[in-house]
Amino acid sequence: MTANLQNPIFTDETKAREWLEARVWPNGPVCPHCGATGDDVTALNGKAHRPGLYQCSQCREQFTVTVKTVFERSKIPLSKWLAALFLLTASKKGVSAHQVHRSLGISYKSSWFMMHRLREALRSDSKGQLGGPGKIVEADETFIVNKKGAPVRTGYAHKMAVMSLVERDGPIRSVVLDRVNRMEVNRVIRRNVHAESRLMTDAAAYYKARNRFGIAEHEKVNHDQGEYVHGDVHVNTLEGYYSIFKRGMKGVYQHCSEQHLHRYVSEFDFRYNTRTRLGFNDLMRAEKAAEGIKGKRLTYRRPAKLAQSPAN
Repeated sequence: MTANLQNPIFTDETKAREWLEARVWPNGPVCPHCGATGDDVTALNGKAHRPGLYQCSQCREQFTVTVKTVFERSKIPLSKWLAALFLLTASKKGVSAHQVHRSLGISYKSSWFMMHRLREALRSDSKGQLGGPGKIVEADETFIVNKKGAPVRTGYAHKMAVMSLVERDGPIRSVVLDRVNRMEVNRVIRRNVHAESRLMTDAAAYYKARNRFGIAEHEKVNHDQGEYVHGDVHVNTLEGYYSIFKRGMKGVYQHCSEQHLHRYVSEFDFRYNTRTRLGFNDLMRAEKAAEGIKGKRLTYRRPAKLAQSPAN
């Protein structure tokens, strides 16, 4: 990571833009408005034009590499965006907005919104199913307490539930649940796990459905009886993932509202799915994240403007 931070893309705006263009447009500029490519896209190099500006001869619109991405309309230099991207993807348990604010010399408010836009870029749009014939998929859940130290029984704390599915030696997929019950667990498993997989869970009540969620094999370990591994049956892969996830949420981010939890989950899923064991290094992980900025605009709506907007 130290060698990566010496890269000129973190100090030179032209280098930063060229690096991003190479990842977003590997085959040359593409008009984000109509999809035109090749000879239909012309670089505007006149003195009156800012660097990196292109024009499309099909729709006549002008654009840069940041149009229709999470970077669009940002006044933060692109070099600082890339530095934040590298820090976020290379830090195993995440990096706080306060740390980015201090390291990059931008306001805390800007760094907070900046990091959420980057997490949006890390969000996976994969709709395929995990597992398959003979493959093992583990399912488990964990809870994040919104208010530190408040006992749940008093009603002052709210537990936020995250359910994860991981294919052994493969990818992970996590979702935030409003509540954890048989119906919700059944829905998530049927939607995301191939029917011919071997499903492995603990013995929680919501995994005791008679229909086995439509999965070929459903095997369980009973943690209440001290059983954590039975042959190759266990959910230890997810236990390891959750240990990193919770250390990040408690030690780095500390406070997380329910409306933003899904973005933090996407962040940890992304790093797990681009881990070293799967052949990724810090640079490759950052390049993969840069590819995900397209079509994921995230805007900041100020409370004052919300109050002025007409009721629906």
